[in-house]
Amino acid sequence: MKVVVLGAGIIGISTAWFLRQAGHEVEVIDRASGPARETSFANGGQISVSQSEPWAHPATPWQVLKWLPRGDAPLLFRPCFEPQQWRWIAGFLGECRHRRHAANLKAMVALGRYSQQAFAELRQQISPSYAHRQQGILALLFNRREVRHAAHACRLLAAEGIRREVISVSEAVAREPALASIAPRMLAATWCQSDESGDVHRFCSQLAEACVVAGVTFRYQTRINALEPAGARIARVSITGADGAYDSVSADAFVLALGSHSPLLLQPLGLRLPVYPLKGYSATVPVQDDSLAPQISITDESHKLVFSRLDNSLRIAGTAELSGYSSHLNPLRCEALLRRARELFGDACDWQAARFWSGLRPATPGNVPLIGRYCFDNLWLNTGHGTLGWTEGPGSGRALAALMSGLAPAVNFPFLRAG
Repeated sequence: MKVVVLGAGIIGISTAWFLRQAGHEVEVIDRASGPARETSFANGGQISVSQSEPWAHPATPWQVLKWLPRGDAPLLFRPCFEPQQWRWIAGFLGECRHRRHAANLKAMVALGRYSQQAFAELRQQISPSYAHRQQGILALLFNRREVRHAAHACRLLAAEGIRREVISVSEAVAREPALASIAPRMLAATWCQSDESGDVHRFCSQLAEACVVAGVTFRYQTRINALEPAGARIARVSITGADGAYDSVSADAFVLALGSHSPLLLQPLGLRLPVYPLKGYSATVPVQDDSLAPQISITDESHKLVFSRLDNSLRIAGTAELSGYSSHLNPLRCEALLRRARELFGDACDWQAARFWSGLRPATPGNVPLIGRYCFDNLWLNTGHGTLGWTEGPGSGRALAALMSGLAPAVNFPFLRAG
């Protein structure tokens, strides 16, 4: 069948690839000038199944209240007069219960593990070059509360088949000598050998090229105007091309992979999708002293930041800003990234040459993405991956392609059912 995929980030391109591999005719439409130019452009670089823990946790609401006065807080809430934001917050609070947290973690880990298999398959098929490192991820712990929480998370992950362990400061430094200068301030760390890192934009660009060779067509610089239904099906999508000309595209099936903008396309149809943008920030900084810069990808649990080595640069990313659809760079939050990086790694990088970026992560209240058929017979969703789009993307694309081909993906995940 002919399938139109709306969105050319890691989720949309992965979906297009696996649909084409299953024999479908595929067209991808995106407003940007090329693949992975928005949320998938400059994220933290981590492919981190071991960090598949929902933000919605029983302790989170109290922590957010403590952070409210801080403009550089890891999770920043800026209320606006927008019903969608308040509905999302109400859903988020509901997902903070222990039982919901455990169920969401289980689903996220299952999808993450499945995605690891899809990554391995893709690397064999297209041999991409994207600053890939299979060196695991270290998470730094600076106080007793973080150590207790990490130990509990490790036990939950172990029950799902993920080995993440609490290790001593000396073991952490042995794995990553760049931590030696801050070792006296640390209490412990966690370590997961199976985690990875890499440049998502480079990966997506090469996967998109492989898609073209395989027969997928792409329309970039194309505005997606509206889905046009006909009874129980979507008949076509209306678009405006780079030349300003109006057009429409018909297909047998449509995949909505527009990240945070997915709900906006469904609103005119009277549908409310529980996805809301969490703005994240990143800085990419050239390394000037290799002996001081980390080789292993690192998570700073106290500041909710990640650090990934991408060839001769260090990517620093994190924070979550619940403030609507603006992608404006807040200088205070940009400086917070560099300030913490300098505290950890001193003169490792040329901090004055930092390149900043922000992206709108598409978050569901429980952090579990929406994958499956939705409301119409031929409308499929692949959205809502939050901070784990890079971790879950290939697996999500592979799973949705299987569902659309009438097959059952080999993963225990709460896929959507039409209704």
